[in-house]
Amino acid sequence: MIHNVAIHKVEQSHLQELQQIGKRTFEEAFKEVNTAEDMETYLRESFHLEKLRSELNHPESQFFFVYMNAEVIGYLKLNLGSAQTDHKLQQALEVERIYVLQEYHGKKIGQMLLNKALEIARMGNVKWVWLGVWEHNVKAIRFYEKNGFQAFDTHPFILGTDRQTDVLMKRELA
Repeated sequence: MIHNVAIHKVEQSHLQELQQIGKRTFEEAFKEVNTAEDMETYLRESFHLEKLRSELNHPESQFFFVYMNAEVIGYLKLNLGSAQTDHKLQQALEVERIYVLQEYHGKKIGQMLLNKALEIARMGNVKWVWLGVWEHNVKAIRFYEKNGFQAFDTHPFILGTDRQTDVLMKRELA
């Protein structure tokens, strides 16, 4: 059982922590399968402070940190309405990012974050929860399938100069 774990909403005062955990977790997850140049470009474009500030200020986006013993070990980004990165589903909540530091993989932290997303979706009376996952990230695809998600489409994901494909997965809420 995991102890001393808490999930809290990210505030503007946590902007630099958000940037740090965002860059670190993305790099840990994907640096081995992308060029250094593409990774550097993506991290610079996706995690610069002004972009993160704008995302944090968007009324239809929410970020959450997961803490263990007061240390940020992962985060979650959720989008509703116009904040969603794709608009294939009506009455939907997007899980845009769900990342945990590698050293905490296998400890059910990702499951806790996904459960938080599902709880927020239920409170918001949405019909669907959806997300995009890289087509070659078999471990993540299996995780989402075990949680009731099904593939329904694809969309492009641009990482630097590399055009990749994300599988879109959805789960209907009862």
